[in-house]
Amino acid sequence: MNKTLSSELLDPITARVAAANDAFHARYPGDSIDRQPVHTLYGGAHLFKASTPLKLGSLGLRSLDEYAPNFVLFAKILGMHGADTLPAQEPAIAALVAALQHDPDAVKRANEPAWIAYTIYQRVRNKLEQEPVEDMRIDFEDGYGNRPDEEEDFHAVTVGEQLALGMRQGVLPPFIGIRVKSFSHECYARAVRTLDLALTALAQASAGRVPDHFVVTLPKVTLPDQVAALADLLDILERALGMAPGGVGIDLMIETTQAIINHKGENTVNDLVRAGRGRVRSCAFGTYDYTAICNITAHYQTHTHPAADFARHVMQVSLAQTGVTMSDGATTIMPIAPHRATAEKPLSAQQVAENLATVHFGWQLHYDNIKHSLRHAFYQGWDLNPAQLPIRYAAVYHFFLESLADASVRLNAFINKAAQATLSGNTFDDAATGQGLLNFFLRGIACGAITEEEALATGITMAELRSRSFVKIVQGRAQA
Repeated sequence: MNKTLSSELLDPITARVAAANDAFHARYPGDSIDRQPVHTLYGGAHLFKASTPLKLGSLGLRSLDEYAPNFVLFAKILGMHGADTLPAQEPAIAALVAALQHDPDAVKRANEPAWIAYTIYQRVRNKLEQEPVEDMRIDFEDGYGNRPDEEEDFHAVTVGEQLALGMRQGVLPPFIGIRVKSFSHECYARAVRTLDLALTALAQASAGRVPDHFVVTLPKVTLPDQVAALADLLDILERALGMAPGGVGIDLMIETTQAIINHKGENTVNDLVRAGRGRVRSCAFGTYDYTAICNITAHYQTHTHPAADFARHVMQVSLAQTGVTMSDGATTIMPIAPHRATAEKPLSAQQVAENLATVHFGWQLHYDNIKHSLRHAFYQGWDLNPAQLPIRYAAVYHFFLESLADASVRLNAFINKAAQATLSGNTFDDAATGQGLLNFFLRGIACGAITEEEALATGITMAELRSRSFVKIVQGRAQA
């Protein structure tokens, strides 16, 4: 065959393309295959103790028991698909529970909504007992407020000491960190002092160790210079305190319009991330500060406002394939009962009804907001109160269980197609899509939504699943 392009002509062009591809892959290494928590629970620094995460789980379980004592009521409150077909009377509910316990597969074939609702309820309870908090942020900002310097100094040192105690006792969540105040003119000095005191106290009490997946959250970021300053400070602190280099990550809060588009009309998100010099592990969206800066009045500052969706999608396209994870914002209407009974004054029937209505409304709103986030591929979000924890896991678990069968079929077909292409010497260039399908199962298993046994319905083995890599699975199949 005759060709026109000689090696002499091709080589310089090929070299340029190769260099450009290498630079592209350096900027976009692909989504991380490490575990990502499904939420971050924010709590005031003045309240934090090493035992706080487990205590919050017991409070979440108490709320579930008090306001949704069975799986049918829980499903109906949240408006799960098919909940209207579930029985309302106690004897019929008890009979359904007995059938589910005896032969869940049979019930699943005959009445899938019942199986899903029951399975979610049981797995939520187990989650609250075993690992109620996946990620916690000890808050020195909005959840803490402005206090005298002496008081914040005391709490910063206490937080560092309690973090070290939690490490020794093995009771900290898998992910944890602190949120300092912003690096604005007004708050910079206070934020740095709190950071210094907390990390110094932690290092002194732990011989320089930091908790796994530890981050510092920087709120109200507007400039790359602020992120670079935090990275510089962490470099200095780690060296001085004997901490492992890079052991403290950065979590950025995207809650200003300038963090989305700067004064030149440029997308700012990637500039902010790069300013962290590899320390930025995640970015969180702050719905209410963002919509307020957009001059949206308080009544319309909702989680699902179109302005918030715009910012989410800018974050999404900016961070896709970078390895930096995203988290969505909070539901600020709390499922907290307005009336409390005392020994001297029990609740009236009207007060009981008002408590139920308030908690159930807060649950419904939080559930709908979480499902909205999940549909937009934000797999992590904020919780602000332990009574929100049952709803966080219920929404996430429903999302995974309702998609489980379809995802199983798709992943199995995708792996087989990729392995066949590799075996025949053809190029398979959809590995990122395959990894995305695999990540569905990795996420679901990590948070307790689905079991490893349910994931095996995809046709992959346990060893393949635990490799966490679509490419490794395909290579192993081709070699076999």
